[in-house]
Amino acid sequence: MKKIVVGALLLAGAAGAWYFNRSQGVAGAAGSGAAPGTPSAAGGRGSGRPALTVDTAPATRHEVIEYVIVVGNLIGNATVDIVPRVAGRLDSITAKLGDRVSRGQQIAKIEDRELQQQVKQVEQNVLVNNATVTQRESDLQLRKTTLDRQKELLSRGLATRQTIEDAEAAYNSAVAAVELAKAQLGQTQARLDELKITLSNTNIVSPVDGFIGRRNLDQGAFAGANTAIVSVVDIATVRLISNLVEKDFKRVTAGVTALIGVDAFPSEQFTGTVSRVAPVFDAATRTASMEIEVPNPGYRLKPGMFARVKLTVEVRPDALTVPRNAVVDSEGQRGVFLVDGQSAKFQRVTTGLQDNERIEILSGLTEGTQVITTGALALRTGDRITPMNMPGQHGGRSGGRSGAAPAGRGGGL
Repeated sequence: MKKIVVGALLLAGAAGAWYFNRSQGVAGAAGSGAAPGTPSAAGGRGSGRPALTVDTAPATRHEVIEYVIVVGNLIGNATVDIVPRVAGRLDSITAKLGDRVSRGQQIAKIEDRELQQQVKQVEQNVLVNNATVTQRESDLQLRKTTLDRQKELLSRGLATRQTIEDAEAAYNSAVAAVELAKAQLGQTQARLDELKITLSNTNIVSPVDGFIGRRNLDQGAFAGANTAIVSVVDIATVRLISNLVEKDFKRVTAGVTALIGVDAFPSEQFTGTVSRVAPVFDAATRTASMEIEVPNPGYRLKPGMFARVKLTVEVRPDALTVPRNAVVDSEGQRGVFLVDGQSAKFQRVTTGLQDNERIEILSGLTEGTQVITTGALALRTGDRITPMNMPGQHGGRSGGRSGAAPAGRGGGL
């Protein structure tokens, strides 16, 4: 029984102490003018939170370039599979993988001994036909002379009509013989020309300037009419095939400048131009095909390379800008934080173009206004701050990310 009484007295004492302490806390909060748990005027979100160290930068005017980013694969300006026009065994092949070739340069040779013999034989036939034509023309001349003589004798009454008719028939026969001989000569000559063309086709040449991109056959192999011996690719200019989504379609037209980056040359950019944009969208992907031409004088860009592309869609040469990390979204509004004494103050702004470093401010700021950059994401209005690089201050991280350096064109790709 005594234990129960002692326990009850201890509980009553603890409850009284709790009520006394709570009353004191409420009174203190009332004296300071702030509700329990709310930030005080000097302490931001709670008097126990230390001041945040931040960097600042002025709103300045810079050139801002907005890009559309796409990716794609490079292909050659022209890729040609060289197929022989004459089937046969490869007597030689001089082009190797990676060799540079010129238009008209011989790449391979097909065996042509049989064709050469056929050409020689037909050339002899041409000679025979020429001789036949000459003979038939001589015979025709003789027949014409005979006919003329018989006509003269007939006029004197020394020849009969039958003799004249026989002479005319012989003359007409000689004319037909000459025409037949000439036709046979033409036929033989046509056959000779055909064989010479076939013979010339055993010399396989490149139809374009470029490089050997693939070699399929070696010397001694049989090359058919549908067999590609080598593939020649023209890379003096390379093309990049990519796709545009609907929201970017109206912003990209032929003539837009493109900056191309590839993994083989990570520190370099290549410049190209949009040459064509398809007028229709792929129903499956909801994208439109786009082709970009890239001059390649050093032949460093190769077909098959994966490329990242920045398309310059809009340029503002003298825009009012702030660093990108100064613009934040707070409670559904976009804005920046300004320095208000020792506290941060949110200022709503309207933004425009942006690149990798800066954002254009259309309204809400004036040139030269200091905005908080590093640390802005963690701030709320009223938070205590310690600016490290405000004008007129010394020490700390002077300069910081002030944004005074000219904005670049978006950095690497």
